[in-house]
Amino acid sequence: MSKQALLLLPGLLCDEAVWTHQQRALSAIADSFVPDYKSLDSITAMAEKVLRDAPTQVFALAGHSMGGRVALEVVRMAPQRVSRLALLDTGFEPIASGEAGEQERAKRMRLLDIAKADGMRAMGQQWAPGMVHPDRVNSPLFDDILDMIERRTPAEFEAQINALLGRPDAGPVLASLSCPTSLICGRQDAWSPYARHEVMQGMIPASLATLSAVEDSGHMSTMERPDAVSALLAQWLLR
Repeated sequence: MSKQALLLLPGLLCDEAVWTHQQRALSAIADSFVPDYKSLDSITAMAEKVLRDAPTQVFALAGHSMGGRVALEVVRMAPQRVSRLALLDTGFEPIASGEAGEQERAKRMRLLDIAKADGMRAMGQQWAPGMVHPDRVNSPLFDDILDMIERRTPAEFEAQINALLGRPDAGPVLASLSCPTSLICGRQDAWSPYARHEVMQGMIPASLATLSAVEDSGHMSTMERPDAVSALLAQWLLR
């Protein structure tokens, strides 16, 4: 059996460390590639870079968190290039209008102020506890996440914040999907909850989408429960 080309898109302030286990576990069935958004400041620009840098014309596409939003934008721009889609711990809505949107903006800007004043790791120590299952705060895995955050700069953080604040409504993309789609979410994900993924599944044409909960996991499911996520992605690739 020939290997599939697989693009693995990381989320906010993340890099290929998010996908280390999956790249290794899926290596027998997929040749994987993890793009880097650098300092791009819009979801569309990130998707354009993914399409430009993709090593093959057609590929399987998986996105985690913000990477899921980028993946949906890739599908919007070039659906013929995506053979199958996996969306992990992510969302589809644009920023809320009114007070709720202003609160999100203010929270993100406060974190950016901390990053600029005290450094990326100090910011991560305040931000990242909500990223994992409560039992994993201050664990070796949590340190790995802080290390990853520290590899980024405040300028990159600011660009990616702007991308998220300007995120498009991906609801129409979900409704237009025509490829096998896997939705995967940590059961205890406090940022992109399982219920949101149930809504997303309902928006996708019938029979195309599967939805799986990763038990005992927060938002960082690929790192928190790597074996479980890798097994789900293998099933998706072999569907």
